[in-house]
Amino acid sequence: MTEQVKQILLYNAGLYETASFILGDPSWFMHQVSGADNQEAMAFVASTLSYGNRKQFMPKIESLLSLSKGEMYSWIKEGGFISDFPDDDSCFYRLYTNHRMFRFFAAYRSLILQYGSLGEYVKLNAHTGLEAVDCICKYFADKGISVIIPKDTTSPCKRVCMFLRWMVRDSSPVDLGLWRFIDKSTLIIPLDTHVLQQAVGLGLLKSSTASMSAAIRLTDQLKQVFADDPLKGDFALFGEGVGS
Repeated sequence: MTEQVKQILLYNAGLYETASFILGDPSWFMHQVSGADNQEAMAFVASTLSYGNRKQFMPKIESLLSLSKGEMYSWIKEGGFISDFPDDDSCFYRLYTNHRMFRFFAAYRSLILQYGSLGEYVKLNAHTGLEAVDCICKYFADKGISVIIPKDTTSPCKRVCMFLRWMVRDSSPVDLGLWRFIDKSTLIIPLDTHVLQQAVGLGLLKSSTASMSAAIRLTDQLKQVFADDPLKGDFALFGEGVGS
């Protein structure tokens, strides 16, 4: 990595990791609710829908926030979705039908009833960011939930990695830092098309193929700049794209 690229990343990270970043970002939703369990649940549900066009998926997350009356954790745990959310084959968002979302809510409820929260489940099964991604994917795969949660860590698992960034990174105006049992230095960057393009453009990656191995390679590159907090580089790469 050249010194110029390092300086670009440092500058963009400082410029974009601010409270104003939340506006128009899916992380906004977890800041609209109170209580650690509730913020975690809202963040997790929001992360599952965070792909594609923001103008399309943000209103979908907003509709679930409204249905749950700002109490996503209780809505899931107590089965409020059973009466409030239609279990049919109508499209909810892109590949997600109402039925698929309903089954996801039911699986998430089973996890909460057994472990108390997703955080408690991960705490029992993971010590690093990659292990956390793996155990989240495994739980929902074992429940027959696919697409909404990746079945394994072959793909970059962008949305799960983003959720983990929200949960683990502390001292941030954006991320919540609720999960102190995972070291933020072990997190994996949420690798989507935009981040991948910026990484290739800066020479941080050679291939434009998205995979977990590519996400790990990019994270290792970012550790050269942000040794103890590589996902600070997520804001840097976002900023490079906005500023170009």
